[in-house]
Amino acid sequence: MTPSGTPRRDTASSSLVAGARTAVVAAWVVIATFFLGVLAIVVSFFSRTGNPIHRIGRVWGRSILAVSGIRVSVTGVERIAVDQPYIFMANHQSNLDIPVLLGHLPVQFRWLAKAELFKIPVFGQAMRGAGYISIDRSDRQAAFESLRQAAEKIRRGLSILIFPEGTRSMDGSLQPFKKGGFVMAVGAGVPVVPVAVRGTYDIMPKNSLLIRPKEVRVAIGEPIATTGITLDSKEALIEAVRKAICRGLAEASIKMQEYRC
Repeated sequence: MTPSGTPRRDTASSSLVAGARTAVVAAWVVIATFFLGVLAIVVSFFSRTGNPIHRIGRVWGRSILAVSGIRVSVTGVERIAVDQPYIFMANHQSNLDIPVLLGHLPVQFRWLAKAELFKIPVFGQAMRGAGYISIDRSDRQAAFESLRQAAEKIRRGLSILIFPEGTRSMDGSLQPFKKGGFVMAVGAGVPVVPVAVRGTYDIMPKNSLLIRPKEVRVAIGEPIATTGITLDSKEALIEAVRKAICRGLAEASIKMQEYRC
């Protein structure tokens, strides 16, 4: 018995179930990534827009969530227009944020993602085929070139999604924002849409491989205009986006103080 009176056997059993589930999910990720990745690569030879490849990615994301037993609910979809390019900025709690947003954000967008993801066999090639943009955070010049490419895609009418924290949160709280994405937003002159993702940290926190299914809630906030904002005043934009994500986390039934807002 534990000091609280809970049998240790229940904890061991729970961990065993989580381990078995994680093994099944891991096997499915490999299978889905290979077959859907190959399909995406083939489709990329016939697609100029990358939109069909993004749809394949959506199937990939939803399939992983289904096998994991994770349910996702989305609010605020009515706040965005399908024909308007945006820069979506979401908090980052877990590796599962990727299939959640890819599978359930109901618009075409392109990731601005860390360079390491593009080195994964098949998966990386499929990402390039979809027009996703690699950013090397260890190389300042290369990082700014990635932001330039992203701004060019936005000017062509495509939306971009980034994690302004730059990496996953260690404890589920909202971390300080990097400035690069906001420099891109000011340069592109399109609205920023704050997106709050709640629940993925509890399912699979950073430095953990076990998956424990729970509901995930995604709250899409009101677009924030960048008109009139300059590089000198971008701090105001950073603060506005941060507060909006905090409000979104509150909409997802979470106490705001848990996220250092």
